[in-house]
Amino acid sequence: MKHAKGTFEVKIAPAETSAIGKEAGMGRMTIDKVFAGELEGTSKGEMLTGMTESTGAMAYVAIERVTGKLDGHAGSFILMHNATMNKNDPKSSRLQVVVVPGSGTDGLGGLTGTLTILIDGTGKHSYDFEYELP
Repeated sequence: MKHAKGTFEVKIAPAETSAIGKEAGMGRMTIDKVFAGELEGTSKGEMLTGMTESTGAMAYVAIERVTGKLDGHAGSFILMHNATMNKNDPKSSRLQVVVVPGSGTDGLGGLTGTLTILIDGTGKHSYDFEYELP
């Protein structure tokens, strides 16, 4: 396994939720990222969110397409996020971000891996991407 590390800027904005999503009290957001470091590129994606006010349970799922360069290889791939937490217990947070198998294109064909998102006390985002390329 190889590791790529760096930072990213992210813009998350509210988007129109479907009628069924509104009935269920779900939210929808757009994702727009710029990656710097050993993974250089951009991503565009969408996120669905849900929360239970009475218990503080929260969750999100997201899919984003990353286009850029990794280890000298150019192409794109899809990342899938799933996360849960309880707002009353920040240590309950669970986040998994994985490369969708078979989603790599061009020089990133066959890419597999897991991306860890780190947020420091000032809100700055960084990543640690553990990956394999054939």
